[in-house]
Amino acid sequence: MKKINLIASLLILAVTFISSTSFAQKRDFYELRTYHIESGEQEAMLDHYFENALIPAAHRQGVSKVGVFKPIAGQPNEGKEVYLFLPFKNMNDFVALEGKLAKDQAYQTAGSAYINASHTNPPYKRIESSLLQAMSGQPKFAESNLTNAKKDRVYELRSYEAATERLYQAKVKMFNSGEMDIFEKLNCSPIFYGETIAGANMPNLWYMTTHENMDIRNEHWDQFRVDPDWEAMKDLPEYANTVSHADVLLLYPAEYSDL
Repeated sequence: MKKINLIASLLILAVTFISSTSFAQKRDFYELRTYHIESGEQEAMLDHYFENALIPAAHRQGVSKVGVFKPIAGQPNEGKEVYLFLPFKNMNDFVALEGKLAKDQAYQTAGSAYINASHTNPPYKRIESSLLQAMSGQPKFAESNLTNAKKDRVYELRSYEAATERLYQAKVKMFNSGEMDIFEKLNCSPIFYGETIAGANMPNLWYMTTHENMDIRNEHWDQFRVDPDWEAMKDLPEYANTVSHADVLLLYPAEYSDL
């Protein structure tokens, strides 16, 4: 009897371990949209739509935090782009969102000006969208730990492209195997790291770090470049030539942004 009880206990422990491990390995999915705009009027239309219609509706559908980000003053894309970040717990939630919004009367009413905009007065020029899966090293998005005024912050959104899929996977491994830890150590308060499943300029990845202001952002990068952990990994042969092109976007969160 004792042997049977021992076996049963071991089976329960094994099932518990497998279940907890499977849960821990579940990774978020993200949609990252770029709204290309041509005027302040379009930006105002987007602000009203995001704040009063889309974000409240997304919350009702279980999307707990939505990020809206704009280029900081002086950037080439200032007044030309607005970025929307939507995190999902699974792919089904991503696929189902548009259908749920169509049935949400509160959303339809609050977003009427955007939804029913005329072709002669659209709220944007074009939308680009990338579907991402969170990297295993940070399987869930995180809120920034910054507490200063949102208008003063610098949220750095980066995309790294690779020449081949093999080199891309090596760069993802580099993030999961230590590069993320350096950003965390330097208090860069990263929001997400994402592998692109579908979108432009593949193969590529996206990630976002956050900083109180531009001076601190520059200080963080100065520290990163000489960090001993970075020095130890940057020239390893397995990580050679993993980035063929980098896009660096310096943004700040809209006042109504959740992130």
